Amino acid sequence: MGNSGDLEQALQDGNIFRQLNALIVAHLRHHNLSQVASVVASATMTPLYIEVPPNRLLELVAKGLAAENNGTLRGVSSSVLLPSSYGSITTPRAASIDFSVTHAKGSSKIIPKHESKTLSEHKSVVRCARFSPDGMFFATGGADTSIKLFEVPKVKQMISGDTQARPLIRTFYDHAEPINDLDFHPRSTILISSAKDNCIKFFDFSKTTAKRAFKVFQDTHNVRSVSFHPSGEFLLAGTDHPIPHLYDVNTYQCFLPSNFPDSGVSGAINQVRYSSTGSIYITASKDGAIRLFDGVSAKCVRSISNAHGKSEVTSAVFTKDQRFVLSSGKDSTVKLWEIGSGRMVKEYLGAKRIKLRSQAIFNDTEEFVISIDEASNEVVTWDARTADKVAKWPSNHNGAPRWIEHSPVESVFVTCGTDRSVRFWKESV
Repeated sequence: MGNSGDLEQALQDGNIFRQLNALIVAHLRHHNLSQVASVVASATMTPLYIEVPPNRLLELVAKGLAAENNGTLRGVSSSVLLPSSYGSITTPRAASIDFSVTHAKGSSKIIPKHESKTLSEHKSVVRCARFSPDGMFFATGGADTSIKLFEVPKVKQMISGDTQARPLIRTFYDHAEPINDLDFHPRSTILISSAKDNCIKFFDFSKTTAKRAFKVFQDTHNVRSVSFHPSGEFLLAGTDHPIPHLYDVNTYQCFLPSNFPDSGVSGAINQVRYSSTGSIYITASKDGAIRLFDGVSAKCVRSISNAHGKSEVTSAVFTKDQRFVLSSGKDSTVKLWEIGSGRMVKEYLGAKRIKLRSQAIFNDTEEFVISIDEASNEVVTWDARTADKVAKWPSNHNGAPRWIEHSPVESVFVTCGTDRSVRFWKESV
């Protein structure tokens, strides 16, 4: 769908529109036009509260008019439009690797050996897990409809032998059907869950006595996956419906892509994920396609059909620099795709996945790719640059894990099993 230049231009234009919309909303709010600011923010999917200096829009307009009159400042970079604190979203750390470069075989890095420990059990299959953006917490969701929240420092204390440590700090019960996915708000103590009961539920985990959601979004379909926009103002929902649903968190309004094809799209969405800045989002679908959408216009800007042959795509995640996407499918392959061109640049082989909707993930530095081998019941790791398999460890689950999730800030990860257990992995001492 389109060539590389068209996509890059679309993303650049989208970035300028996002910054312009943010400036307009901030200008209205600073001049006590809060109601109008709220309407514009909702219509353009722009966070309402962004820290922009007062009169910043006026200053830029004045400079632009001056430039138009004297011919200076032409071609100014869009990066000067907003201060570095725009939206209070941290600039993504650049990936340590240029994946588009061919790396020689034999130059693979070795991942340190990891060990795992069982933390807790659900009453049925553990279906999903997610770390908070700061890595301080992770949550798990089960087929028993419960959600468990763990505090990572207390997990480490328990593993180190502290018998007084209690890492499980919250358990939530509010869904009527099994949990499918979870996500943390980027800046608040809010955890969201999606489930087979067609609901997305919001939990405030700062309240020690809260067991139930304080907000509920009722969708029309089984909600298979959710992802917060980095601003926290919007969220994506991937459902049994083939089109992603984009919700305004404050108004409950649902947006749909404006240019989604009427034919050739038939499968449910297994996973949705935002990029680190929210400028793009992605869907991994049962019809075998990976689709990329502009984060503001919600237009589909690229579709990679048959990304895993005729098999369904089970997961898709962005690299931190937003240049590549890592996908996994039920064809037992993990693939790395260049967003600009839509071409596959790496393929990671040697781990069988044909039954479970398991994922492939990066470690926190993006030096390694990690997934599950159903046949051998092992956690498998590849060097992300060379695609060489560099490690495999017994999962220690009774049956292959169905979910794996890595901390965004350190070398720890979690596996969840059909054996109902949650295991925490860290480097061996």
